[in-house]
Amino acid sequence: MPRAKLLRSTPIRFALTYGLLFVFTSLAVWVVSYELLKRRLHDALDGSVQETYSVLEAAYAPDDIEDLVATMNSFVRLNANGSRVFLLTDRAGKALSGNLVHTMDGNGLTTVSAAALGLPGDERFRVLSGTIDGYRLIVGHSFAETDDLARMILVSFGWACALAVLLAFGTGAYLARRAQQRLDAIADTMSAVSQGQLQVRIPLSRSRDDIDEIAGHINQALSRLSALIESMRQVSTDIAHDLKTPLNRLKLMVEDALSHDATDGELRLLLEEALSESDQINATFDALLRISQIEAGGRKLRFYPLDLGQLVRNVIETYSDVAEDNQQSLIVGRIDDVQAQGDKELFTQMLVNLIENAITHCPQGTKIAVDLVHGEQCWILSVADDGPGIPEDERTNVFRRLYRLDKSRSTPGSGLGLSLVQAIADFHGAAITIEDNNPGTRIVLRSHRARTGAQVSGT
Repeated sequence: MPRAKLLRSTPIRFALTYGLLFVFTSLAVWVVSYELLKRRLHDALDGSVQETYSVLEAAYAPDDIEDLVATMNSFVRLNANGSRVFLLTDRAGKALSGNLVHTMDGNGLTTVSAAALGLPGDERFRVLSGTIDGYRLIVGHSFAETDDLARMILVSFGWACALAVLLAFGTGAYLARRAQQRLDAIADTMSAVSQGQLQVRIPLSRSRDDIDEIAGHINQALSRLSALIESMRQVSTDIAHDLKTPLNRLKLMVEDALSHDATDGELRLLLEEALSESDQINATFDALLRISQIEAGGRKLRFYPLDLGQLVRNVIETYSDVAEDNQQSLIVGRIDDVQAQGDKELFTQMLVNLIENAITHCPQGTKIAVDLVHGEQCWILSVADDGPGIPEDERTNVFRRLYRLDKSRSTPGSGLGLSLVQAIADFHGAAITIEDNNPGTRIVLRSHRARTGAQVSGT
């Protein structure tokens, strides 16, 4: 990846930011820990000096300096590495015991250099001075061991910090690189889509993290987009195929009217046929436009509480006479009292299309039954007939726009009735399926979020 693009990468920026934050945090913790530990070591050194002083002080008895001198000599003999200093002087300032040449003024704890004590080197000593019954007692301990231990801890902290920083940046770079690769895959996929390759999808990992979730939503959107474009392509093909015939008939009628000296009656008949053909073409385009408007979701603001049970009963009552005129029976099945949110006009259109579809494509003597049943948190609307039925391999195709079964091409219609039904069902969050009625066909719609009341039945 080029350096400029690398620095613009969001995962790399996050890795660098958190890496630097980790470094500064580690340094702050390291400095604070080192200072606290150093202070504890100095406190321990002060405690050791005070403890030695107390032991020597306890060895003195009034008017008996020999025990104190003997104890002092023992400490001096044990001081093989020269890390401790001792000095005991009498009331006149004469040295009685110890390894120091110079004495010190003042009492209490203080830090002095080796030169101030008359010793070679550049070490520092922590010294406690005081008087015991007029005798001057000085006890000191070198900082050498404490400084060596602090230096060892400092080096250990340094290596640990360096290793932690290395691991932090290494892990961050690895994770950032993986994240960037996945983002690059998304970008490559969208670039391919922009070039017309609608079949490509973003590869998903097994981590199921937020990037996978976003990629999954994008894949779903791409699938939907691909389906819509395929649907548009299919609709364009179907329109070109299915509207060509009525347009040619309309053209022949007009040419026939122009090429013959037709009487007024003949001319009127030709014009009426032409008008009928143009009405059919307009109806087809109106249905296509209506489906497009519904799929665009522009009518959501017209959702209101609906009494579906009453709406279904009203439609059945209206179409009972139509079915009877066609020598068919429209039967009221189980109609539950269902309350739901929806567009009354569209819902009515959906049910009308289902009933008209059964009436149009079923022979005389067919029984058509309508049911509205409430299940748990859903309602189920079905329109069933005992007619010839729809072959199983055609049940998906009948929802395509302008698609008509071969046996239905002799009947009036545009092939958009069930397409409009599916669009309205999707708009209301309902799933539509075609099932066997043994004999005949049963079209079922199932939706959620319904509130139900008392059951009402009729025949």
